[in-house]
Amino acid sequence: MEYCAGNNRYETMKYNRIPNSGLKLPAMALGMWHNFGSTSSYENAKEIALKSFDHGITHFDLANNYGPVPGSAEETIGKLLKEELHSYRDELIISTKAGYGMWDGPYGDGGSRKYLTASLDQSLKRLNLDYVDIFYHHRPDPETPLRETMETLVDLVKAGKALYIGLSNYNPQQLAEAEKILEELGSRCVIHQHRYSMLDRSNKALNPVLEKSGIGSIAFCPLAQGLLTDRYLKGIPADSRAAGSSVFLKTSEITPEYLALANQLNELAKERNQSLAQMALAYALKDGKLTSVILGASRFSQVEENLGALKNLEFTEDELEKIEQLLG
Repeated sequence: MEYCAGNNRYETMKYNRIPNSGLKLPAMALGMWHNFGSTSSYENAKEIALKSFDHGITHFDLANNYGPVPGSAEETIGKLLKEELHSYRDELIISTKAGYGMWDGPYGDGGSRKYLTASLDQSLKRLNLDYVDIFYHHRPDPETPLRETMETLVDLVKAGKALYIGLSNYNPQQLAEAEKILEELGSRCVIHQHRYSMLDRSNKALNPVLEKSGIGSIAFCPLAQGLLTDRYLKGIPADSRAAGSSVFLKTSEITPEYLALANQLNELAKERNQSLAQMALAYALKDGKLTSVILGASRFSQVEENLGALKNLEFTEDELEKIEQLLG
C-alpha cells in the first residue's frame, strides 16, 4: 500500500524561520547519524522516518559518512524518497554534509573543491535526488584555504546541486571569516550546526556571530547522548550505550556527580509535567537561541516522547534560576 502522510501533520509542529531567510525549519529535525545505515533494520528506519513526517518533522539531516557503513544512511533515505516519499519531496528539507573522511586516498576528506564536488555528486546518487536543500561543510579543514571551500560551496549552489549553504563545527572566528568570504562572493551561510545541550553549553560563544550575521543554528546531541533522558537516572543499564563499546558515551561519564545533577533536573522536569528529555529539549530551544534541534532515535516512540516538549517551551524565571544553580 502506498504511503499517505497524515492530514494533520502540520498542526502541532512549531516552525522557526531562519533569520534573513525565507526558509523555515521544524523546531525538531530527524538525524540519521545512527540507526539508518545498512547494519540497522530498514523497516524500523522506515517507521521512524515516515511517522516523524506524519508529526510535522520535515527536516531529515544526513552526512556522506553516516551509516554504518558510510553512505548507507543516504541510501536508506534515497530508497524512502523513491518508494514512499516521492510525492512529498517539496515538503521536505533534506540536508547532507561533507568534511570528514569518506573514502581512501588524499581526495576523500577535508574541504577541497575536488572532495566537496565529488562527495555531493555521490550523495545525490545515493539519495535519488537532483539537489539537496542544505549542503554543509562538516568541519573546518586547516589544510585547505577557506576561500577555496567557500567558493566551492557557492558554485555548487549555482550549479543547482544545493539550495542553501550550511557550515558545521566552526568556531566563532572561523564562522565569521567564512561568512565574510561568502558575502564577498555574493552568497551567505544560512545555518550553522553544532553541539549544544544543558550539559554542554560551550558553543553559546557562537551566538554573537550568528546574531550579527543572521545565521540560523541547529544543534546535534541536545540530549547529550542520552544523559539528559531517564535512561541513566539509576545507573547504567546493561543494554545501554554507556555499557557497550560506544566511543561517544563512556561508562566513566556516569559519575555520582552526574547522577545527582540528573535526578535534580528530573525532579524539576516533573514539576513542569515533562520528562527530563522534554525539559532538556525545551531548554535548548530557549536558552541556546536555536532554530532547531536534531533528534536521534532507535525507535519512533523516542521521537514521539521528544515531540511532547513542544507542549511546554516556556520557563518561569524561577525555573531558569533553579536550572542555572544546578548547572553551575
